[in-house]
Amino acid sequence: MQAMSLFQRIDPMVRLLVLAIALAIILPVRGGAREAAQFVANAAVFLLFFLNGLRLPRHEVAAGMGNHRLLWPLVGWVFGGMALAGWGLWQLSTPWMPYLIAVGFLYLGCLPSTVQSATAYSSLAGGNVASSVVAAALLNILGVFITAPLYAVLAGGDAPQFHADGLIKVATILLLPFAAGQLLQGRLGGWVKDHRPLVTSMDRSSITIAVYVAFSGAVAQQFWVHIQSAGWIGLMGGTALMLLIGHAGAWLVGGLAGLDRANRISMLFAGAQKSIAMGAPLATVLFPPHVAGTILLPVLLYHLAQLVLAAPLATRLSRP
Repeated sequence: MQAMSLFQRIDPMVRLLVLAIALAIILPVRGGAREAAQFVANAAVFLLFFLNGLRLPRHEVAAGMGNHRLLWPLVGWVFGGMALAGWGLWQLSTPWMPYLIAVGFLYLGCLPSTVQSATAYSSLAGGNVASSVVAAALLNILGVFITAPLYAVLAGGDAPQFHADGLIKVATILLLPFAAGQLLQGRLGGWVKDHRPLVTSMDRSSITIAVYVAFSGAVAQQFWVHIQSAGWIGLMGGTALMLLIGHAGAWLVGGLAGLDRANRISMLFAGAQKSIAMGAPLATVLFPPHVAGTILLPVLLYHLAQLVLAAPLATRLSRP
C-alpha cells in the first residue's frame, strides 16, 4: 500500500516517461513497423500543437508581451545563456563522452521551458502566476521558431544535422497545427476548456508516443553498447551541471534585471526548466530515430531531475 501511495504521488508525466522508456526497451519498434510508428508519432505531435494553439488565448499572449522586465531577460536567458551553456558542455565533454549524448546537451540548451510545471511551482513558491503562464507559453511559441535554427547555428557542421526537409517538417507538424488552433480558437476553444482532463491526457499521450518512438530507435541500434561507465557518469554529471547553471543563472539574471521577488521566482522556474513536451516531438521530427533517441537522453534525465528539484525549492522559496 505504501509503495502504491508513493507511486501515485509521482508526477503523471514522469510515470508516463518511465513507461515509454521501459516499453521501448522491452518492445522497441523494429523493421517495417518503424515507418508506421513514425507516422503515428508525427500525427500525435500534430495534435499536440493543435491543442496548444486552441488552449492559449490570444489576448493573454498580447498581455504577456507587455511585461517587458520579465519577458526579455527570460527570453535572453533561455535561448541565449542556456543555449551557450549547452554548447560549452558539448565542446568540453565530446572527447570523453559518447558523441550523441554530448551533442544532446547542446540540444537541451536550445529548448524552451515547460509551461505546466513551471507555472505550478511558481505558484507554490509565491511567484507571479499570471506572468509565469504567459511567459512560459510565449517561450514555447518562440521555441517552435527558434530552437531548430538555433541548434543548427551552434552545431555548425560538426553535429547531426537536419536539412531543408527537416524545417519543412517543423513548419508542417508544429507551426501549421498551432496556427490552425489559434484561428479556430473561437469555435473550439470552449470545447477545450470543458474537457480539460481529456485534453491533458491527449497532451501526455502525444509526448509519451514521441518518446517511445525516438527511444525505440536508439534501442534498436543498441546504444548502450557504445556507452561505457564514464559516459553514464558524464551524462549524470553534465545534467547536474546544467541544472546548477539553469537555476543559479536564472535567479541571478532576475536580480540583475531588477525584478521584484514574485517575478524573480517566475523567472527562476520558467528560465531553468526545459520542456520535454517540445524536446521529444521536435527530436522525432528533426533527427532519424536511432539518433533522436540518444540525443534525447540528457533531455529526459534533465526533465526528471528538474521535477525532483522543483518541489523542495518551491517549498523553500514560499517561506518568508
